[in-house]
Amino acid sequence: MPAISIDHVSKSYRISRKDPGLRGALKALVRPQFQEKRAVEDLSFNIDAGEIVGYIGVNGAGKSTTIKLLTGILMPDSGQIRVLGRDPHHERVANARAIGVVFGQRTQMWWDLALIESLNLIAKIYEIEPQRYRQLLDQFSTELELGELLHVPVRGMSLGQKMRAELAATLIHEPQVVYLDEPTIGLDLLVKERIRAFIKRQNHEFGTTVMLTTHDLGDIEELCARVIIIDQGRLIYDGPISAIKARFGRYREISFETSGAIPADIQLLPGVEVLSREERRLSLRFDRNLASASQVASSLMAQVEVADFSISEPDLASVVKQIYNGALRDQLVAA
Repeated sequence: MPAISIDHVSKSYRISRKDPGLRGALKALVRPQFQEKRAVEDLSFNIDAGEIVGYIGVNGAGKSTTIKLLTGILMPDSGQIRVLGRDPHHERVANARAIGVVFGQRTQMWWDLALIESLNLIAKIYEIEPQRYRQLLDQFSTELELGELLHVPVRGMSLGQKMRAELAATLIHEPQVVYLDEPTIGLDLLVKERIRAFIKRQNHEFGTTVMLTTHDLGDIEELCARVIIIDQGRLIYDGPISAIKARFGRYREISFETSGAIPADIQLLPGVEVLSREERRLSLRFDRNLASASQVASSLMAQVEVADFSISEPDLASVVKQIYNGALRDQLVAA
C-alpha cells in the first residue's frame, strides 16, 4: 500500500470579482460576483513508503493546495486521497499524529517561548514517551546544532536558525510522512547543506516518506530521485530526474582552451553552434542527438591544438524551464 495515494482529485475555489472604484465596491456589496478557479484538476499519483519525492511547479500550479488536501485542511471536490490508508480530512486527528509539515514562511512554534519550551509542549501534545523524547532531543540538538538555541525565544532567531528549529519541532514525534514546503528558502549555502543532510539521515535511518515542494532545484537534485511536476493543477510529469534530463536536456556544452589562435574558418559538425569565442577559448553547444561529445572534440582537435577542454551537463533548472515553456506539451502533441 502506498504511503500517499491521490486518485483523480480535483479542487476549486470561488473567488470574488470586483470592478475598480466606489461604484465597483457598491456593486460587489449589493450583487457580488464570483468566478471559479480550478486549483487541482484530475490529479493522480502514488508515493511509496520511504521515498523522497520532489513536487514542483510554478507559482499557482497547485502545489500548496495539494499539501493542504494531504494534511486534511481542505477537502477535495472529487476523487480520493489516502495517507497511510486514512482519509486526511475525515480522520484529521489520526492523520495529524502520523505526519509532519514544514512551511518555509510559517512557524508552528510559539513566538515568545524559548525553543526548548516549544519542543516540550509539542512532546506533550503528541504524548511522546519521556525517555524517547530526551533521546530525540539530544540527537536533533547535535545534528541540527541546536544546543545554543534551546533557551533562545523563537522571535530572536535568524532565518536559518528558525528553519533548523522548525525541522526539530516537525520531526520530534517521529512522523511517518513529512511534507516540506520551501524548507531552505532564503537560507545560505552552509545551512542548506546541513538541512539537506539531516533530511537524508531521517529518510535513510527511519524510512521517513518525504514530499518536498520547493523552487530551489538544488534541493531536488540533492535529495530526490523522483520528481512530480504539475502545471495549472494538472500532472505533466512523474518519473526519475535522470529520465527527464535525458528527455529534455538534449543540448550539452563543451569548452576548449587551445594552445594557439583559433582559425577564423573553423569547421563545425551539424548541430553544433558557437556560444562564445576568444583568441584561445571556444565554447560550443551541441545537440547530443546529432553528435557525441567525443565527435565534437575530435573534430576540433583535428583543426587546432587543444590544451584542455570541459563538458557541462544540463542542470535541472534549465530542463524544468523548458518544460514550463511547453516542451513537454509540444512532445505530447507531436506523439
